[in-house]
Amino acid sequence: MTLSSSGNNHVTNPSGVDVVTDKGVGQESLAPQQKRIMGKVSYLLAWLGGCVSIGTFTMGSSLVGTLNLTQSVVAMAIGCFIIGVGLAVNGAAGYRYGIPFMVQARSAFGFSGTRIPGFIRAVPALVWFGFQSWIGAAALNQVSATLFGFDNLVAFFIGFQLLQILLSIFGFHGIKWLENIGAAFILVALVYMFFSVINRYGAQIQESLVATDGTWGLPFWNATMLFLGIYATMMLNVSDYSREHAHGTSPGLLVTIYAMSILPVTVFMGLIGLMVSSATGVVDPIQVFANAVDNTLLMVVTLLFIAFAQVTTNVLNNVVPPTYVLMDVFKMPFRAAAVVVGFLAFATFPWLLVRDESAAGLQVFVQTYSAFLGPIFAVLVTDYYIVRRRQLDLTALYDADGPYRGVNPAALIATVVGVAVAFAIPAIGWYASLLPAGLTYWLLMRHWPACRRFLPAGDAVAAGNAVGHGDRDSVA
Repeated sequence: MTLSSSGNNHVTNPSGVDVVTDKGVGQESLAPQQKRIMGKVSYLLAWLGGCVSIGTFTMGSSLVGTLNLTQSVVAMAIGCFIIGVGLAVNGAAGYRYGIPFMVQARSAFGFSGTRIPGFIRAVPALVWFGFQSWIGAAALNQVSATLFGFDNLVAFFIGFQLLQILLSIFGFHGIKWLENIGAAFILVALVYMFFSVINRYGAQIQESLVATDGTWGLPFWNATMLFLGIYATMMLNVSDYSREHAHGTSPGLLVTIYAMSILPVTVFMGLIGLMVSSATGVVDPIQVFANAVDNTLLMVVTLLFIAFAQVTTNVLNNVVPPTYVLMDVFKMPFRAAAVVVGFLAFATFPWLLVRDESAAGLQVFVQTYSAFLGPIFAVLVTDYYIVRRRQLDLTALYDADGPYRGVNPAALIATVVGVAVAFAIPAIGWYASLLPAGLTYWLLMRHWPACRRFLPAGDAVAAGNAVGHGDRDSVA
């Protein structure tokens, strides 16, 4: 794509898309990113700070009675490695071309069809946004009740959510500094809490986790998918983040950055949930962390960490994806879309998700949305690497009346096939869905005339000629 200058701070591409090259704070755009704001270290810290999900704690709690300690650690490590590979593979288009997920998906799903994976990605983000905000507010309420005697969880939830909405409107410039500053504090706090749990519940952990057999069978691989599933959402829209990373990082190093940023927080949070729940039967993370430390000061610091960690995770992983969806579908500016996302999170009823009986329900929730995210991931990867051979037509990606207009039926059918397979084998649905979805998409794109205009220009002409010869041969 050729870019021509149209002023000091903007360039215009051939389809008339205004590309901000020196954005102000909060002025995010769906146009190809020109100015990258994150280097290697900054990018690693952003992912480390943004992946402290209380959902990981809950997934750890859900493994009680299924895996022993060693199997749990290995399952988490495998999940994180697969996440790293998936992020690097699907984030390559955004990294190279500077485009977000909602633009990347147009070549496979079409301009109108992209709304389907967009909304599928947005729903888990909103649910986790509300869930983690409630946890953060509960932590602040506990601190307030302990120090000042003021106890009003609803008020803290409303105030905490409004604070996150305010932070979100600053866009990636604000997100970068929030994540980078918070990453070191988060890691130190996690290490401290991990060893506090061992010191407090060591005997019970030895009896319930270390001395049990567990299994390396299907439940083990289901566990790898559960921890993978928490981040399967980000594997879908990773281009939203990779477009902010400066050029010059090899694919292998990108895998390392992703895996090494996600691994420590996943292992610490998952194991804390597993160990404490196995020792006490308590699933509520606020009760767990409040009881895992020995004095008031440390309890306050621990609870403040929980609240802070929810902010860093939400603004990166649960605000940006649905915000970009609203920007694309409803043509909203970033700040307005971020505010709408923040208020939508109120409607997820997060207080229902933190009950003891909700751990199993959240496990089902992760399995369910993973069944949809896996096929979409497979379609995007097949489209970029096999159908287009890593060459994107940016002009077409921004031309609503061009070859990618409407809906590509191949992508929708392939997604449905993958989802059907995932629900048929729910324990490993994300894994099982990849090959059927990817292969179906490739075959349909190769042989179905209805999908021909979505092919690269040269391939579309060749496919048309092949069909023409076939028609003449059949007539003869």
